[in-house]
Amino acid sequence: MMTRPAPGSAASANRRTQLWLGVVCMILIANLQYAWTLFVSPMHQAHGWSLRDIQFAFAIFIATETWLTPLAGWAVDNLGPRRGPPAAIALGAVLVGAGWVINAFATSVGTIYWGAALSGAGAGAIYATCVGNAVKWFPDRRGLAVGLTAAGFGAGAALTVVPIRLVIEGAGYASAFFWFGVGQGAVLLLIAPALRAPLPEERIAAPAPRIAQAGRSATPQQVIRAPAFWVLYAMFVVVSASGLMVTAQIAPIARAYGFNNNAALFGASVLSLALVVDNVMNGLARPFFGAVSDRIGREPTMAIAFTLGAVSYWLLAIVGTSPAAFVLCAGLIFFTWGEIFSLFPSTCTDLFGPRYATANASLLYTAKGTSAWLVPLANVLAARAGWNGVFLLCAAGNVAVVLAALFVLRPMRRRAAVAVV
Repeated sequence: MMTRPAPGSAASANRRTQLWLGVVCMILIANLQYAWTLFVSPMHQAHGWSLRDIQFAFAIFIATETWLTPLAGWAVDNLGPRRGPPAAIALGAVLVGAGWVINAFATSVGTIYWGAALSGAGAGAIYATCVGNAVKWFPDRRGLAVGLTAAGFGAGAALTVVPIRLVIEGAGYASAFFWFGVGQGAVLLLIAPALRAPLPEERIAAPAPRIAQAGRSATPQQVIRAPAFWVLYAMFVVVSASGLMVTAQIAPIARAYGFNNNAALFGASVLSLALVVDNVMNGLARPFFGAVSDRIGREPTMAIAFTLGAVSYWLLAIVGTSPAAFVLCAGLIFFTWGEIFSLFPSTCTDLFGPRYATANASLLYTAKGTSAWLVPLANVLAARAGWNGVFLLCAAGNVAVVLAALFVLRPMRRRAAVAVV
């Protein structure tokens, strides 16, 4: 039987090091998603490509980032703890760097699609590896560990959205794509050899759980036949779609509300301030709600977070036309959306065990890719009903997920845990 390392032991220190290396890796790929909105208008103005065509690249990025992660997760789990994580991070580093360099030299929107596909595949390999490492190293604090890891992806862009915006304004969007792509890829390559999963003798025994957990691990083939997985998947799609819509469209929404680059709040443009606040709140949500879920359970935490999310979307529709309210409401939306990337992987591992955690969490993560195809529909709905109609629909979706968490997923998960154990 494996035992918990004593506090301060080499194994305990190493798992903290592995956790923070994973966080840094996630920070380095955050721009690929959360800074995308800054490039949309400059590309539209430089080439005349339609906003719909440009935003299709965002959907491609999300699709490849998520739908290819099961392959990456399977490879990491099967290559073993020493070889799997370094190989996946190194491959991801090359792909994310190449993707943004391609974007820098693109003269057609089709080339942007290739760049989005490559950078998405690389980001997915890195994301799957880091989240998988977190759930394996920290069975005793799974929600918090995954939350901290995912926070790197959610909040990491807060460090660079302003520098990227300044480079775009001063040297053009192509320079921003090139230099940030090369820099981020290079640092990831340097980190890759240091990452690994726990060896058998380093695994620790989780304490008696406060929430239902599986007594043995399920393979990916078994997972896709489990009804609880598909309930979790559908919930993920609904909440993810609403958050991704705001992520991709925050700059166009700000302009539609009359907040151009000259509209100042606290000495900064409304959009710049909103982007920083949104990324910080997005990142804080992941460890915060992850830690809460470790104490009170996954589904009650989902109910709290998504109820607040519904209120946030409703408030943005009602009072979001003032600069301060826009920044506040958008920040609350990101705070109540970002936690899906800690709650859902943790719930998945609770249900199906740690042995194939990287592959199984990667299967669930494809829900984000599925939701990405709903993002362009926001423009269609906004053209007919305005952005307020979009926000109210998102609020309704969050309410539906609250009901599903409490009255569908929770009973199914309890029955599944009893059956597996």
